[in-house]
Amino acid sequence: MRLTRSSCVPSLAAAALGLLPLLASAHVGVDGAAHHDIGFVQGFVHPFTGLDHLAAMVAVGLWSALIARTGRDLLWAPLGFAGMLLAGALLGLAGVQVPAVEPMIAASLLVIGLLVATRLHLPGPVAAAVVGVFAVFHGVAHGYELAGDHGAGLAIAGMVLATALLHTAGIAIGWTLRQRGAWLPRVAGAAVALFGAALLAQLA
Repeated sequence: MRLTRSSCVPSLAAAALGLLPLLASAHVGVDGAAHHDIGFVQGFVHPFTGLDHLAAMVAVGLWSALIARTGRDLLWAPLGFAGMLLAGALLGLAGVQVPAVEPMIAASLLVIGLLVATRLHLPGPVAAAVVGVFAVFHGVAHGYELAGDHGAGLAIAGMVLATALLHTAGIAIGWTLRQRGAWLPRVAGAAVALFGAALLAQLA
């Protein structure tokens, strides 16, 4: 499968890289917003309310594009992440207590950032499993925040759609970066990994 770059992709990549210095101000876990009567739109917006979640989702797509050898390779990690995010969100909605949610979200940024920086190629199912483990914790965090609200089911549907779009944005950015030399992906991955390390240090 051959992918072509659209004219908007370079600007999308530049905008995403421009956000990286702001990641230090991001939160982990609850975003502090009050949720009472929510629906699809609110759920769709939810992944954008925390740069920790947003960065992880974009980075998964970025890594997929950097290591892809066929069109199918682009889908393994994003589908694994989205599927396990949904599973985690349902656990959170059900009130299942999952330990170390916030540290694992921070660790996901560290690990996925390193995968991007090194462009480590893993077999598709393994890539899906690696990111899927971390996605559970992202989903649980969202589920906890949405638990008890009316319309939580629609909100989760919106959240999953937003996740897919963020993965797609990451794929577009990654495909652009892979055409522009090796150092740009390394910088992007290192920035995400450093963000995760900083969050882990804050939680220590």
